[in-house]
Amino acid sequence: MRLVVVSAGLSVPSSTRLLADRLAVATVATVATAATAARASAEVEVEVEVVELRDLAVEIAHHLTSGFPGRRLAAALDAVTGADGLIVVTPVFSASYSGLFKSFFDVLERDALTGKPVLIAATGGSARHSLVLDHALRPLFAHLRAVVVPTGVYAATEDWGAEGLEGRIERAAGELARLMTGLSASVPKARPAGAETTVVPFEEQLAALRRSG
Repeated sequence: MRLVVVSAGLSVPSSTRLLADRLAVATVATVATAATAARASAEVEVEVEVVELRDLAVEIAHHLTSGFPGRRLAAALDAVTGADGLIVVTPVFSASYSGLFKSFFDVLERDALTGKPVLIAATGGSARHSLVLDHALRPLFAHLRAVVVPTGVYAATEDWGAEGLEGRIERAAGELARLMTGLSASVPKARPAGAETTVVPFEEQLAALRRSG
């Protein structure tokens, strides 16, 4: 099983990459447990690949103007297309995702993310920008026809080391893990083969209600 992490952090070290790594670790830790419980099989191995968009900025710009990806960009696009699940993390710029982040997904093949589980996350200097998850990231990946997990994770500067962030990371990772392993929140039990179905006419049901009343 392959998990691909797309990080659009620009600095080194990067809080965006740090959040991406923590989300990946939490997802890997829960995928095997979820898969084992669902399939009653041995532990599932998860291969994690990180795509650092900072290293691909020049190739992304060339692709936008020429229509042809460079070698490293082509490998990154193939990794995202072939992933069983994605974690995407961007720093906030001007109350939205970064231009580098958007440009990468602009050069992705149109149907590459159709039906693919995606965990969205972002980092910023202030908690005021947390709505970027629902106002920018979620609509973007809905447009790309990905399946976005219910919980997005935003980490402001003051969130690091504070209560609450770890819980959001664990919850979002669990949701992504369940989608990657094909679990369903509730699966109706199949009717046993040969079981009979009794149909009671409406008139009889109505008469029984009148008698009981």
